[in-house]
Amino acid sequence: MIRRLGVIGGGAWGTALAQVAAGGGEETLLWAREPEVVGSINEAHENAAFLAGYPLNPAIRATGDLADLGACDALLVVTPAQHMRAVLGGLDGWARPLILCAKGMEEASMKLMHDVAHEAQPNAAIAVLSGPTFAHEVAIGKPAAVTLAVEDRALGEALSARLARPNFRPYLSDDVVGAEIGGAVKNVLAIACGVVEGRRLGQNARAALISRGFAEMTRFGLARGARAETLAGLSGLGDLVLTCSSESSRNFSLGKGLGEGRAAAELLADRRTVAEGAHTAPVLKRAAEAMGVDMPIVAAVCALLRSEASVDEVVEALLSRPLRAEGF
Repeated sequence: MIRRLGVIGGGAWGTALAQVAAGGGEETLLWAREPEVVGSINEAHENAAFLAGYPLNPAIRATGDLADLGACDALLVVTPAQHMRAVLGGLDGWARPLILCAKGMEEASMKLMHDVAHEAQPNAAIAVLSGPTFAHEVAIGKPAAVTLAVEDRALGEALSARLARPNFRPYLSDDVVGAEIGGAVKNVLAIACGVVEGRRLGQNARAALISRGFAEMTRFGLARGARAETLAGLSGLGDLVLTCSSESSRNFSLGKGLGEGRAAAELLADRRTVAEGAHTAPVLKRAAEAMGVDMPIVAAVCALLRSEASVDEVVEALLSRPLRAEGF
């Protein structure tokens, strides 16, 4: 039976998921790298650094020692994608379920997070939780629905039963690859939609970009073995629509800054929280090129992040592409 959950990662999303886990009445242990986060949660029942102003369930306890998680039945892993391998390597022979909640691809290997986790902890069962969620809304119990992807149906049902709340609904899938690809690609596309907002190109342009971006997501996903219905679900299209439409998205707000003419280096240096799309974009571009998958919007975002082209040049290049039949 899965009762006690731990959370690896003391950012906004990790804290919000700890709220979900603690809602089941069980003590939830949250590991954070930052001592000030551990102190704030334990002493004031608030994550003042990353989720200020949102009271936390007293059943949440924070720690700075990964070894303390050893008594947990399963772990929600909410570290940034580029740090997941190192953090999971700090768990001593973990053989219980890991629920991966980071969205991205490892830069050095171009691998998705479930592959990284399998290599770091080969005896652990791996699940992926992804979908259209903003941390601050989940933390106060506003309705949300997510995809919980795991190949073992019985494990999926046990995890779903443990995480489900009246306002937090996990929908089961066995398409782990599809759930991961949706979450990774949408972050890059959210940067592009932020550029549209920052450049004041209008709602028509944003809708077109979301639609054609979804086509890119689908092409890449199918090439990697994902199912089309997964990409059209909560972890794909659902998450894409959310993050491409609000400045609550770190990736969207990064793109908005680019569209307003600010330099990528300035915007990224000024962030305590991580805009995963900035790290995923070049990895995704390399992976797509290696498979012969056409992803012009992703390539455009890479050019902006590397200051290889201006916003106007990128927009002109996208609008000058040859006309073609619509489709994936």
